Amino acid sequence: MLIMILIGIIPTVIVETVVLRNYENRAVSSRSVIIRNQCDIICNKLAKEGYLEDPSNENIEAQLVMLTSIYGGRIIIVNRDYRIIKDSFDIAEGRYIISPKVMDCFAGSETTYYDSEDQYIEMTAGIRGTGPDAEKIKGVILLSCTTKEIEANKTYMSRVGLLILGIIVILIILGGFFLSGYLVRPFKKITSAISSNKGDRLTEMEPVDTYTETSQISEAFNTLVSQVNILNDSRSEFVANVSHELKTPLASMKVLSDSILMNPETTADEFREFMEDISSEIDRENAIITDLLSLVRMENKVDEISVVETNVNELLDLIIKRLKPIAEEANVELVAESFRPVSAQIDPTKMALVMTNLIENGIKYNKPEGGWVRVALNSDNSFMYLTVSDSGIGIPEEAYDHIFERFYRVDKSHSRHIGGTGLGLAITKRAILMHGGLIKVTSKEGEGSTFSVRIPLTHIV
Repeated sequence: MLIMILIGIIPTVIVETVVLRNYENRAVSSRSVIIRNQCDIICNKLAKEGYLEDPSNENIEAQLVMLTSIYGGRIIIVNRDYRIIKDSFDIAEGRYIISPKVMDCFAGSETTYYDSEDQYIEMTAGIRGTGPDAEKIKGVILLSCTTKEIEANKTYMSRVGLLILGIIVILIILGGFFLSGYLVRPFKKITSAISSNKGDRLTEMEPVDTYTETSQISEAFNTLVSQVNILNDSRSEFVANVSHELKTPLASMKVLSDSILMNPETTADEFREFMEDISSEIDRENAIITDLLSLVRMENKVDEISVVETNVNELLDLIIKRLKPIAEEANVELVAESFRPVSAQIDPTKMALVMTNLIENGIKYNKPEGGWVRVALNSDNSFMYLTVSDSGIGIPEEAYDHIFERFYRVDKSHSRHIGGTGLGLAITKRAILMHGGLIKVTSKEGEGSTFSVRIPLTHIV
C-alpha cells in the first residue's frame, strides 16, 4: 500500500510542478513576443512621424495610451541625448536616463528581461531613422508591462492541481487499502494455518497456489511439518526406548534383591551369585547412561572434536590388541591389515570409539564357532578408508536405514541375549559425521556384514 501511494503521488507532484513551470515559461515567452512585435510597430511609426523631433503627435499618443492600457505597463521614450521625451506615467519627462540597457540598445543590442519576483517584463527597442539613416538608432523605447495575470493563472492552475492531487491521493489510498488487503489475503491464510498449529502433532496446510511465493511457502511449511512430526515421533520413541532400557536393569535388580530378602536361608554362595548378578545389572545400567550422555553431547555439539595429527595404524593396532582376548573368548578369528602408513587429522578418542564399536559388533554378532572378523585400513591422497567385515548373522536389507538409530535392534531377542545398549552404532555414526566422514553397510543374512568408513585425512572446520 505504501509503495502504491509513493508511486501514485510522487509522479503526480512532479508532473504538476513541471506543468506549472512550463506554463509560466511559455506564457512569458508568448507575451514577450507579442510586446516585441508591438514595440517594432510603434518604433516604425515613431520614425515615420518624426516623433523624436515633435513628440506632440496625437495619433502616436493615442496608440501609446492604448498599448499601456492593454498590457498595464509603462512606456519611456529616450532620444539620442539620453533625454526622456515621453513617459506614460508623466513622471520623468525631461530628465535624463543613463542605464546599461538603454546604452546597449543604442549600441544595437535590444534586451528583454523578466522579473518573476516583481512580476513584470521589461524590454528595450531601438527607433531607427529613415532614408539614409535607416540603420542608425535615433532613440530607444523602454517598455515594462505587468505579468500579474500570468501569475494569477499559475496560482489558479496550482489550486486545481492540488485539488486533483488530493483526489488522486484519496483514490490511491482507498484503492491501495482494498488492493493490498486482497493481495495479502493468501498470506493471511498461511499465517492462520501456522498459528492454528499447536501441540506436538502438527497439521499440514492446504497448498496456497495464489502466487508463486505462497505456493513455495506452503510447500516449505508442509515439508517442515512433516520433518517436525518425524522428529516428534522419533523423540517419543526414543523416550520410550530409554525408559524401557533403563527400567530393565532396575527390574532385574529389584527381583534379585527381593529374592534375597524373601529367602532368609540364602547361603553364602547363593548370596554371592545374586550380588554378582546385581553388579552386572548395575554395570549394564551405567553403560546405557554413559552411552546416552556421549550421544547427547555429540548431537548437541557440547562434546567438541579435538583434532590432532594421528598415526591411524598405531591406533588400530592398539584397538586390535585390546579386543583380541574378547575375540578369542568368543572363538572368533580377528585379523587386521594395513595396506600403507596412514596419518590423519582426527580425534583419537572418538576414532578409537568408532573402531571399537564396529569390531565389537562383528565379534558379538558372529557365528558361535569358527567365525572371523577382518579389519582393513587404507588411504589415498584425500581420505582414509576403514573396512570391518565379519562372518556373522547379517542384517536384512530393509534394516540398513535403521541400524544407526538409537536403541534399534534387528533381532531383539538375540540382541538381549548378547547384551549391549543399542546405542553403539548411533554413537559411531555421529562420531564419523563429526569428522566429516561417511559410513555405509552391506550385508547378507546368514553370511555376514561389511561396514565401510571414509574419513578425510585433513579435517575441515
